[in-house]
Amino acid sequence: MIIALAIAAVIIIIVSIIYRHQCVLRDRAGLMRDAIRHRDFSFKLPVKGLLFGERALQKALNEMGHDIEKLEAHNEVESWQRLTRVLTHEIMNVMAPIQSISQAFLSDPDIKATPYEEGLQAIHDSSSGLAVFVSNYRKMTQLQEPVMRDIEFNAFICGIISLYTELSWNVSIPTDFKLNADVDMLRQVFINIVKNAKEAGAKTIGIKYYKSSLLVSNDGHTIPDDVAREIFIPFFTTKAGGSGIGLSLSRQVLMSQGYLLRLAERPESSYNVTFVLEW
Repeated sequence: MIIALAIAAVIIIIVSIIYRHQCVLRDRAGLMRDAIRHRDFSFKLPVKGLLFGERALQKALNEMGHDIEKLEAHNEVESWQRLTRVLTHEIMNVMAPIQSISQAFLSDPDIKATPYEEGLQAIHDSSSGLAVFVSNYRKMTQLQEPVMRDIEFNAFICGIISLYTELSWNVSIPTDFKLNADVDMLRQVFINIVKNAKEAGAKTIGIKYYKSSLLVSNDGHTIPDDVAREIFIPFFTTKAGGSGIGLSLSRQVLMSQGYLLRLAERPESSYNVTFVLEW
């Protein structure tokens, strides 16, 4: 009788342990499902307490979240490239004859010094201005091929700092750290991020190496959630007179070199905004 009770107790304990373990797995699945639904692919759930097979699966899922984020960003960039290419092509098709026809009329001696000249000149100037505007946006779909080389990052960032001596800088990068990238394109990306931070009221910039990524932080104005979801969309801007292509172009430039630029869900301590450049 005692043996039977002991066996029953052991079975109950084992079943209880298995049940609790399954509840943990269920909760993990729920957390990852919610993260994906909210397009947060940076989830990194711990593997402690899992069996070796479950541990391997969780590690794979953690890595997959990063891959999904890169794939989504890549698809988003490609979609905007295609849309921009189509729009600029169609606009230029319309603007070209307007420019040529208005120029032809302006060259006609019968138009000179008549009430029509001023109107035709306005049409020509407006169409020419729009053509230049569209041509600049077309550059987003015609990036040059990056020339990759190893960059001594601390020396590189000193060059950026020299452009913004009015800001305070906190740089925490290993002395021997190198980044394989196109130096001119990378410089433009960092100038754009720092310039945006300065325009948002930042006084301090922080740059830190952390687990296969660079964290670029600032103490400027916090980015609201509704704006954070849109900042990498071409032409989106909250600044008067802004073009809305800086961050989108920066992400596109980095993706052409195998990197991902994203906004961190939670900024680094003592900062309000953190961008992550990861590989």
